[in-house]
Amino acid sequence: MKKIAFFPGSFDPFTKGHHDIVMRGLTIFDEIIIGIGHNANKVRYFPIEKMTTWIEQTFEGKPVKVVSYNDLTANIAKQMNADFILRGLRNTTDFEYENSIAQVNRYLVEGMETVFLITSPHLAPISSTIIRDLHRYGTNIDDFIPYNLD
Repeated sequence: MKKIAFFPGSFDPFTKGHHDIVMRGLTIFDEIIIGIGHNANKVRYFPIEKMTTWIEQTFEGKPVKVVSYNDLTANIAKQMNADFILRGLRNTTDFEYENSIAQVNRYLVEGMETVFLITSPHLAPISSTIIRDLHRYGTNIDDFIPYNLD
């Protein structure tokens, strides 16, 4: 049976930290589906269509798909035939937040396992929020993202 993981997030933008989690996840899973979620509480900085294209180009030739969704993560993961949700943890604050979500996802979809990978230390300080702010005020963000913003 194929091991499929669903990697959800707003990915606004998709960072080198996210890239690290996907690449390491590919050593565990046969396929990873990156799910760009719609968050009603957030206004996107980078359009989903552009982000989808950039992520697809980044993983060209790899068993990675990119989808956008507007539903509960566990429901979409199940629809995509994923038995696992993949998440990256940068720190203990991430763990506290992600642990609660993992418990709810397992409640919603029986057998849905969340797999946590610890972010590589040199990438742990990178957050999408910081990168958006850098970009918004004219700072080059090429060192923080795995694609070109063209």
